[in-house]
Amino acid sequence: MSLVSTSFDVPDMGDYAHDWALVDVETSGLIARRDRVLSVAVITIGPDGEQTGEFSTLLNPGCDPGPVEVHGLTGERLQGAPSFDQVAGRIGAMLQDRVLVAHNAQFDYDFLAYEFARARMWLPVSQRLCTLALNRQVDPPTDDMKLGTLAAHYGIPQQRAHDALDDTRVLAGILRASLHEAARLDLPLPLVTCPPRAESQFTPKPPKTPCAYRNPGRLTPGGPLRQGMKVAITGETAHARAELVGRAVAAGLNMMTSVSRHTSVLVTNEPASGSAKARRAVAEGVPVIDEHTFLRLLADVRPGTAHEATAVAVASVAEPEAEPVVGPVELAPTTTSAVPVREAAALPTAAPGAGVPAPRRPVPCVGTLDKPLAGRRVLVLGGVHADAAAARTRVVELGGSAAVNLSASVTDVVLLEGGQGDRRMSRITALELPVHDLHWLTTPTATAPAAAALRTQEPYVMPRGGVIDLPMPHGRPAPEWYVTAGWAPQSGYEIDVVAFLLDEDEQVTFDEDFIFYGAPESPAGSVRLLTGGPAEQTIALSLASLSPATRKVVVAAAIDGAATFGTVGAIQIGAAPGSSGAPLARATLDAATTERTMLLAEIYRRGPVWRLRAVGQGYDHGLDALARGYGVDIAD
Repeated sequence: MSLVSTSFDVPDMGDYAHDWALVDVETSGLIARRDRVLSVAVITIGPDGEQTGEFSTLLNPGCDPGPVEVHGLTGERLQGAPSFDQVAGRIGAMLQDRVLVAHNAQFDYDFLAYEFARARMWLPVSQRLCTLALNRQVDPPTDDMKLGTLAAHYGIPQQRAHDALDDTRVLAGILRASLHEAARLDLPLPLVTCPPRAESQFTPKPPKTPCAYRNPGRLTPGGPLRQGMKVAITGETAHARAELVGRAVAAGLNMMTSVSRHTSVLVTNEPASGSAKARRAVAEGVPVIDEHTFLRLLADVRPGTAHEATAVAVASVAEPEAEPVVGPVELAPTTTSAVPVREAAALPTAAPGAGVPAPRRPVPCVGTLDKPLAGRRVLVLGGVHADAAAARTRVVELGGSAAVNLSASVTDVVLLEGGQGDRRMSRITALELPVHDLHWLTTPTATAPAAAALRTQEPYVMPRGGVIDLPMPHGRPAPEWYVTAGWAPQSGYEIDVVAFLLDEDEQVTFDEDFIFYGAPESPAGSVRLLTGGPAEQTIALSLASLSPATRKVVVAAAIDGAATFGTVGAIQIGAAPGSSGAPLARATLDAATTERTMLLAEIYRRGPVWRLRAVGQGYDHGLDALARGYGVDIAD
């Protein structure tokens, strides 16, 4: 199979020419640290587009094969197949010095990394390319980003879905077509660097069991301990620390590794030691007791109030009382104005047990009198950040969607001062996109886009502060929601997307509820950080498997170094059911000028429903201060 076509000559490939290793795996489940690879296929392709190798095999994982109805691989079929360690050397040779390509590449990469670790070998991959992330940048007019949907869009024949070898051959065609589109739009490839990782990082860790009880507050002088109290220990103890923690957890206490304003009591034999926890306890007024008193109180821990499996139902989920966006209480926002109270969502509210809202028809490109840009996607170029942010806000007010980069779905371009010098202008001119000045946003006119540019269902455009209910087909949330943040690719700084799993007190239950690049997965695997490229990161949430203690998941972004979000410009967030689902909603968020951290979105429980809010609140301080505000223990 060739990447070369008459419309994509080899000399023009330039930055798009690499040695590629296209990979697909079928697995016994979805969690790489727990589940196993059942079959694998690898196709290698050279920079000239010619196929140079092909290998596929079934694998005997030595365990239950999992969802046979999905992959069709029964235990009987896998009997007699080689184990992964028997073929790891051959697979490694095909991956060596090539860019690994897969559809949802982090999934395949993580599964291979764990399998290579079990075989006591390194995964020889230094870069990967995700065709999902690449097509999110291209943004073709498809209803979703599934492999079969993209294959149909690009005219690639697909014979056997969920067959590793056939999926890899289809992937080769999708890669060819996607590279063609990326070159047409002059998009940088979202290559992800894959540094070697220690084998211990692929060793499954037993999940910490969340405390089953709500925090009843602080220990009163002379009063008893109650289940759910947050307890921290600092300094030397007569009994082993593990013993104290184990006894406390067994009694129903919530043992913390840090002290915050929500800590119920600090246990220490050296209150004047000056440790970070002791200093924080004094600053917050947290009660302090010694080890002997703690052990005495452990003998009679009073019953607590259990977390509810779901939040209490409200009378009307369509219009609850207004609620402000709540961030860490001790962190004051900077010049960015407070997030407005929620605006009415255009999506119908999904009642418990209701199906997914009916697909919306393509929005007429001419819009309505009050929403003349409905169905349009507008890219703003040039101007100082404040002016560009105001222009993007105006686009949304007029019913349009504000783009952060050039893609196949962009219908119009607005030029502010200096925008003519943007590197994308030559490509915009070649594509013959309509270009307007700022006055166009006062009385916009729009011509009809090509029919191919319309989707069956366009994402709902969320304003800053807007809220929607996540659909609950059959009364349950989708198996997994993906909240993806993207920005215009630039050099000179790195952006990290993070997530905090918060309880009723807007605090993490334990430090592992902070998901970031150094700890990209919660202990139970319900929240994961996925990297799609230098300008895209995703938080994947399994809402049904979140602990009852988790009432809200906050998704934020932070800039490493001296850059600010005024330099970055807008960040786009999109929410989709599943890794390749169609975006249900999309928002374009601007911070002001000097912010280094930014709250992007909140996913929270309200009655029986999960909701998504587009936030867009910036802070001048760094990620460490944001994390401390949510109760994470950050070393000084």
